[in-house]
Amino acid sequence: MQTQDNLILNVQHLEKRFGENLVLRDIDFQVRPGQVTSIIGSSGSGKSTLLRCLNLLEDPTGGDILYHGQSILDAKFNVNKYRTQVGMVFQSFNLFKNFTALENCTVGQRKLLGRSKEEAEAIALKNLEKVGMAPYRDARPDQLSGGQQQRVAIARALSMDPEVLLFDEPTSALDPEMVGEVLETMTQLAKEGLTMIIVTHEMAFARDVSTNIVFMDQGVIVEQGPAKEIIDMPKQERTKAFLTRYTSEKI
Repeated sequence: MQTQDNLILNVQHLEKRFGENLVLRDIDFQVRPGQVTSIIGSSGSGKSTLLRCLNLLEDPTGGDILYHGQSILDAKFNVNKYRTQVGMVFQSFNLFKNFTALENCTVGQRKLLGRSKEEAEAIALKNLEKVGMAPYRDARPDQLSGGQQQRVAIARALSMDPEVLLFDEPTSALDPEMVGEVLETMTQLAKEGLTMIIVTHEMAFARDVSTNIVFMDQGVIVEQGPAKEIIDMPKQERTKAFLTRYTSEKI
Protein backbone atom coordinates (compact mmCIF):
# COMPACT_ATOMS: atom_id res chain seq x y z
CA MET A 1 0.00 0.00 0.00
CA GLN A 2 1.33 3.44 -1.01
CA THR A 3 1.72 5.93 1.81
CA GLN A 4 0.72 9.56 1.39
CA ASP A 5 3.85 10.77 3.15
CA ASN A 6 5.82 11.44 -0.01
CA LEU A 7 2.90 12.50 -2.22
CA ILE A 8 2.81 16.09 -3.38
CA LEU A 9 -0.54 15.74 -5.12
CA ASN A 10 -3.13 13.02 -4.69
CA VAL A 11 -6.11 13.26 -7.04
CA GLN A 12 -9.08 11.20 -5.87
CA HIS A 13 -12.23 10.45 -7.91
CA LEU A 14 -12.07 13.90 -9.52
CA GLU A 15 -15.09 15.00 -11.51
CA LYS A 16 -15.78 18.13 -13.56
CA ARG A 17 -19.03 19.10 -15.21
CA PHE A 18 -19.87 22.05 -17.41
CA GLY A 19 -23.64 22.12 -17.04
CA GLU A 20 -24.86 18.70 -18.16
CA ASN A 21 -21.57 17.91 -19.87
CA LEU A 22 -19.37 15.54 -17.83
CA VAL A 23 -15.82 16.44 -18.87
CA LEU A 24 -13.82 14.53 -16.21
CA ARG A 25 -14.98 11.34 -14.52
CA ASP A 26 -13.43 9.43 -11.60
CA ILE A 27 -9.86 10.70 -12.14
CA ASP A 28 -7.25 9.16 -9.82
CA PHE A 29 -3.50 9.73 -9.91
CA GLN A 30 -0.62 10.74 -7.67
CA VAL A 31 2.46 12.92 -8.07
CA ARG A 32 5.67 12.41 -6.12
CA PRO A 33 8.74 14.66 -5.84
CA GLY A 34 10.94 14.67 -8.94
CA GLN A 35 8.40 12.91 -11.15
CA VAL A 36 7.59 14.12 -14.65
CA THR A 37 4.02 13.11 -15.51
CA SER A 38 2.88 13.57 -19.12
CA ILE A 39 -0.85 13.60 -19.81
CA ILE A 40 -1.61 12.50 -23.35
CA GLY A 41 -4.78 11.93 -25.37
CA SER A 42 -6.83 13.32 -28.23
CA SER A 43 -8.11 16.90 -28.25
CA GLY A 44 -11.24 17.12 -26.13
CA SER A 45 -10.29 14.21 -23.87
CA GLY A 46 -10.19 16.44 -20.76
CA LYS A 47 -6.41 16.88 -20.39
CA SER A 48 -6.32 20.68 -20.13
CA THR A 49 -9.43 20.74 -17.94
CA LEU A 50 -7.68 18.35 -15.55
CA LEU A 51 -4.64 20.63 -15.41
CA ARG A 52 -6.84 23.67 -14.78
CA CYS A 53 -8.56 21.82 -11.93
CA LEU A 54 -5.16 21.05 -10.38
CA ASN A 55 -4.43 24.80 -10.35
CA LEU A 56 -8.03 25.69 -9.36
CA LEU A 57 -8.53 27.73 -12.51
CA GLU A 58 -11.56 25.45 -12.78
CA ASP A 59 -13.53 24.30 -9.74
CA PRO A 60 -14.00 20.51 -9.61
CA THR A 61 -17.61 19.38 -9.16
CA GLY A 62 -16.71 16.14 -7.39
CA GLY A 63 -13.88 14.20 -5.80
CA ASP A 64 -10.85 15.77 -4.15
CA ILE A 65 -7.30 17.01 -4.75
CA LEU A 66 -4.91 16.68 -1.82
CA TYR A 67 -1.75 18.77 -1.60
CA HIS A 68 0.56 17.17 0.98
CA GLY A 69 -2.53 15.50 2.41
CA GLN A 70 -4.61 18.68 2.66
CA SER A 71 -7.66 19.22 0.45
CA ILE A 72 -7.21 22.20 -1.84
CA LEU A 73 -11.03 22.36 -2.08
CA ASP A 74 -11.39 23.13 1.63
CA ALA A 75 -12.93 26.59 2.13
CA LYS A 76 -10.07 27.56 4.47
CA PHE A 77 -7.35 26.49 2.04
CA ASN A 78 -5.02 29.33 0.94
CA VAL A 79 -5.40 29.16 -2.84
CA ASN A 80 -3.05 32.08 -3.63
CA LYS A 81 -0.23 30.55 -1.63
CA TYR A 82 -0.91 27.17 -3.26
CA ARG A 83 -0.63 28.69 -6.74
CA THR A 84 2.85 29.97 -5.92
CA GLN A 85 3.81 26.36 -5.12
CA VAL A 86 1.97 24.74 -8.03
CA GLY A 87 2.78 27.05 -10.93
CA MET A 88 1.46 27.00 -14.48
CA VAL A 89 2.88 27.59 -17.95
CA PHE A 90 0.18 28.24 -20.55
CA GLN A 91 0.16 27.38 -24.24
CA SER A 92 -0.42 31.05 -25.15
CA PHE A 93 2.43 32.32 -22.89
CA ASN A 94 0.19 34.86 -21.00
CA LEU A 95 3.04 37.35 -20.61
CA PHE A 96 2.29 40.95 -19.65
CA LYS A 97 2.65 42.74 -22.98
CA ASN A 98 3.82 46.09 -21.57
CA PHE A 99 6.48 44.53 -19.34
CA THR A 100 9.99 43.50 -20.27
CA ALA A 101 11.09 39.88 -19.91
CA LEU A 102 12.76 40.81 -16.60
CA GLU A 103 9.68 42.65 -15.31
CA ASN A 104 7.46 39.70 -16.26
CA CYS A 105 9.66 37.51 -14.06
CA THR A 106 9.70 39.89 -11.07
CA VAL A 107 6.12 41.13 -10.70
CA GLY A 108 4.74 37.92 -9.18
CA GLN A 109 7.68 37.56 -6.83
CA ARG A 110 7.20 41.07 -5.48
CA LYS A 111 3.40 40.98 -5.22
CA LEU A 112 2.85 37.44 -3.99
CA LEU A 113 6.11 36.55 -2.24
CA GLY A 114 6.97 40.00 -0.91
CA ARG A 115 10.49 40.01 -2.29
CA SER A 116 12.42 43.24 -2.72
CA LYS A 117 13.09 44.59 -6.21
CA GLU A 118 16.76 43.64 -5.94
CA GLU A 119 16.10 40.09 -4.73
CA ALA A 120 13.36 39.52 -7.31
CA GLU A 121 15.59 40.74 -10.14
CA ALA A 122 18.50 38.55 -9.04
CA ILE A 123 16.26 35.47 -8.99
CA ALA A 124 14.62 36.43 -12.31
CA LEU A 125 18.00 36.88 -14.02
CA LYS A 126 19.19 33.50 -12.75
CA ASN A 127 16.12 31.84 -14.27
CA LEU A 128 16.28 33.82 -17.53
CA GLU A 129 19.88 32.64 -17.76
CA LYS A 130 18.76 29.05 -17.14
CA VAL A 131 16.36 29.14 -20.11
CA GLY A 132 18.78 31.03 -22.37
CA MET A 133 16.87 34.33 -22.28
CA ALA A 134 19.13 36.57 -20.16
CA PRO A 135 20.31 38.53 -23.26
CA TYR A 136 16.67 39.51 -23.86
CA ARG A 137 15.96 40.75 -20.34
CA ASP A 138 14.85 44.20 -21.61
CA ALA A 139 12.77 42.94 -24.54
CA ARG A 140 8.99 43.10 -24.52
CA PRO A 141 6.91 40.12 -25.67
CA ASP A 142 6.18 41.59 -29.12
CA GLN A 143 9.94 41.76 -29.75
CA LEU A 144 10.35 38.02 -29.09
CA SER A 145 9.55 34.89 -31.09
CA GLY A 146 6.97 32.45 -29.76
CA GLY A 147 9.67 30.10 -28.52
CA GLN A 148 11.43 32.94 -26.73
CA GLN A 149 8.18 34.11 -25.13
CA GLN A 150 7.49 30.60 -23.87
CA ARG A 151 10.97 30.37 -22.36
CA VAL A 152 10.38 33.69 -20.58
CA ALA A 153 7.07 32.27 -19.31
CA ILE A 154 8.96 29.24 -17.95
CA ALA A 155 11.53 31.54 -16.28
CA ARG A 156 8.67 33.53 -14.74
CA ALA A 157 7.12 30.36 -13.31
CA LEU A 158 10.49 29.15 -12.01
CA SER A 159 11.11 32.49 -10.30
CA MET A 160 8.28 31.71 -7.88
CA ASP A 161 10.25 28.66 -6.62
CA PRO A 162 7.38 26.25 -7.32
CA GLU A 163 7.28 22.74 -5.96
CA VAL A 164 5.40 21.56 -9.05
CA LEU A 165 5.14 23.13 -12.48
CA LEU A 166 2.11 22.48 -14.71
CA PHE A 167 2.54 22.82 -18.48
CA ASP A 168 -0.59 23.10 -20.64
CA GLU A 169 0.49 22.07 -24.17
CA PRO A 170 3.48 24.44 -23.98
CA THR A 171 4.52 23.89 -27.62
CA SER A 172 1.13 23.84 -29.36
CA ALA A 173 1.14 27.56 -30.23
CA LEU A 174 4.69 27.47 -31.60
CA ASP A 175 6.03 27.19 -35.13
CA PRO A 176 7.67 23.76 -35.65
CA GLU A 177 11.22 25.15 -35.63
CA MET A 178 10.64 26.73 -32.21
CA VAL A 179 9.27 23.60 -30.53
CA GLY A 180 12.72 22.10 -30.01
CA GLU A 181 14.10 25.00 -27.96
CA VAL A 182 11.20 24.84 -25.50
CA LEU A 183 11.35 21.02 -25.20
CA GLU A 184 15.11 21.28 -24.63
CA THR A 185 14.50 23.72 -21.77
CA MET A 186 11.91 21.38 -20.23
CA THR A 187 14.21 18.37 -20.65
CA GLN A 188 16.90 20.21 -18.71
CA LEU A 189 14.44 21.04 -15.92
CA ALA A 190 13.49 17.36 -15.71
CA LYS A 191 17.18 16.42 -15.38
CA GLU A 192 17.47 18.91 -12.53
CA GLY A 193 14.66 17.10 -10.70
CA LEU A 194 11.82 19.59 -11.06
CA THR A 195 8.43 17.96 -10.52
CA MET A 196 6.32 18.58 -13.63
CA ILE A 197 2.89 17.67 -15.00
CA ILE A 198 2.75 18.21 -18.74
CA VAL A 199 -0.16 18.07 -21.15
CA THR A 200 1.53 17.36 -24.48
CA HIS A 201 1.18 15.94 -27.98
CA GLU A 202 4.95 15.46 -28.25
CA MET A 203 5.13 11.68 -27.93
CA ALA A 204 8.90 11.26 -28.29
CA PHE A 205 9.42 13.87 -25.57
CA ALA A 206 6.81 12.18 -23.36
CA ARG A 207 8.47 8.79 -23.74
CA ASP A 208 12.06 9.99 -23.22
CA VAL A 209 11.60 12.58 -20.47
CA SER A 210 8.58 11.45 -18.44
CA THR A 211 8.57 9.22 -15.39
CA ASN A 212 4.89 8.43 -15.87
CA ILE A 213 2.30 8.68 -18.64
CA VAL A 214 -1.41 9.24 -18.09
CA PHE A 215 -3.52 8.47 -21.19
CA MET A 216 -6.96 10.08 -21.20
CA ASP A 217 -9.92 9.50 -23.49
CA GLN A 218 -13.41 10.99 -23.22
CA GLY A 219 -12.84 12.36 -19.74
CA VAL A 220 -11.44 9.24 -18.08
CA ILE A 221 -7.96 7.84 -17.48
CA VAL A 222 -7.78 4.77 -19.70
CA GLU A 223 -4.24 3.76 -18.75
CA GLN A 224 -1.33 5.08 -16.71
CA GLY A 225 2.11 3.83 -15.77
CA PRO A 226 5.85 4.14 -16.50
CA ALA A 227 6.47 6.19 -19.65
CA LYS A 228 8.26 3.67 -21.85
CA GLU A 229 5.83 0.93 -20.82
CA ILE A 230 2.77 2.96 -21.83
CA ILE A 231 4.27 4.33 -25.07
CA ASP A 232 5.98 1.13 -26.24
CA MET A 233 3.72 -1.58 -24.76
CA PRO A 234 0.24 -0.16 -24.10
CA LYS A 235 -2.26 -2.68 -22.75
CA GLN A 236 -5.57 -0.99 -23.61
CA GLU A 237 -6.95 -0.97 -27.16
CA ARG A 238 -7.84 2.73 -26.96
CA THR A 239 -4.26 3.57 -25.97
CA LYS A 240 -2.90 1.48 -28.83
CA ALA A 241 -5.22 3.13 -31.34
CA PHE A 242 -4.23 6.61 -30.16
CA LEU A 243 -0.49 5.88 -30.22
CA THR A 244 -0.50 4.29 -33.68
CA ARG A 245 -1.59 7.67 -35.07
CA TYR A 246 1.56 9.25 -33.66
CA THR A 247 4.20 6.55 -33.73
CA SER A 248 5.14 6.63 -37.39
CA GLU A 249 5.34 10.42 -37.52
CA LYS A 250 6.58 11.45 -34.10
CA ILE A 251 8.87 8.72 -32.73
